[in-house]
Amino acid sequence: MTFDYCVVGAGIVGLAVAMELLQREPGVRIVVLEKEGAVAAHQTGHNSGVIHAGIYYQPGSLKARLCREGAAATKQFCRDNNIAFDQCGKLLVATDKLELERMEALAKRAVQNDIAFEHLDATQLRKAEPRISGLGALLVPATGIVSYRKVSEAMAGAIKAKGGEIRFGSPVTALREQGNGVVIEVGGNRIEAKRLIACAGLQSDRLAQMAGLKIEHRIVPFRGEYHVLPPRLSSIVKHLIYPIPDPDLPFLGIHLTRMIDGSVTVGPNAVLGFDREGYPKGTMRGSDIADMLGFAGFWKLIAANWRSGVTEFGNSLSKRRYLEACRKYCPELEVSDLQPWPAGIRAQAVMQDGTLVHDFLFVQSERMLHVCNAPSPAATSAIPIGKMIVDKLLAA
Repeated sequence: MTFDYCVVGAGIVGLAVAMELLQREPGVRIVVLEKEGAVAAHQTGHNSGVIHAGIYYQPGSLKARLCREGAAATKQFCRDNNIAFDQCGKLLVATDKLELERMEALAKRAVQNDIAFEHLDATQLRKAEPRISGLGALLVPATGIVSYRKVSEAMAGAIKAKGGEIRFGSPVTALREQGNGVVIEVGGNRIEAKRLIACAGLQSDRLAQMAGLKIEHRIVPFRGEYHVLPPRLSSIVKHLIYPIPDPDLPFLGIHLTRMIDGSVTVGPNAVLGFDREGYPKGTMRGSDIADMLGFAGFWKLIAANWRSGVTEFGNSLSKRRYLEACRKYCPELEVSDLQPWPAGIRAQAVMQDGTLVHDFLFVQSERMLHVCNAPSPAATSAIPIGKMIVDKLLAA
């Protein structure tokens, strides 16, 4: 059988693409291939579960627009599918004068991005969150929490209900354009499709290379290591508690996140990963290490960011150092409160000159569209990202 479309990857972005194709072309023949045994097995199922409001992003940017649209679309999808979510709000807490200055810059950005927020002084912050310390904060009420695994499962159900097929345990082993379509080999089986969309996340660069496409980047994995607080501290905060981010760093810093299951996590840090899919601490994969070491952009990235890398590794190795970052705004926490929690791994695209890719990155041929970088917050923005990808595919 020849499919009209083949989507590789059953993370939330791949599922959103398949769902959008079926919405636009009812009855279309579509198959989603996933090498794991379930949806959301990697980045989607290992993130913090936050529905972001979009306060951080450059005003007028694609990321800012997609985040706003995505937050609204995600909440509506949850309502339509009876998925629990909680619009608990986020507090960005300033703990010194420099962070207060950065907080004001964020407030201006929120105005430009049309995101509702409130200024809280130290007294108002203490009233809103009695166990959090700071000189002031921005309250962003639109931020929420959800299980993106459950969102993905509902998306998979919608795809199947409209006649789409999802094949698990189906790793792509070869890929090529041929005639008027694409030939995909899955183990010893052969699938043909008129068009292919690859949303392969941590393996996206390899899939593009497998297809014979020229790429100028590689995926470098970064581990986000979390801890969870003991149940007695599950009510320690009512909101999500974030630090004021350092604009010179690509990650948001360690924060307290309420989870939809009622627990509270602390994290993440951001340390270099040595296995793209190795979630337990200390795991390594020779092929992943060799790919990094053989890529010139990796060494340029390390040369430019080694100081912050050393800091992050120090936090990874020492719970006490990790704790210091948390106690800036939550001073009652103790080392014993930082209990184990599964890590996440971020697929960070890095260019040959060592720069981190912060925007969308696509590689396209006549019959294929490879999503090589879908920047955070891709989970929040997945539904409009899916629409954008389909627009790009159908315009080709």
